[in-house]
Amino acid sequence: MTQPIFKLAAIALLTASFSLSGCAVVAVADTAASLVVGTVELVGEAAIGTARVAGKAVGAAADAVLPARK
Repeated sequence: MTQPIFKLAAIALLTASFSLSGCAVVAVADTAASLVVGTVELVGEAAIGTARVAGKAVGAAADAVLPARK
């Protein structure tokens, strides 16, 4: 799922390295890396949030079906 982002970042970095000075290449590489890391973080947070909601739903279903312990 994140491979196209890595390919896009690599292409952008390669293109920029041929046309920009050394300092600008570092800035472009830093921006591309930040974009990829930010995207991966958002995907991870979404997956964790989905797992929490699913866990709560399973717990509620189990509570409704199973008899209460005393």
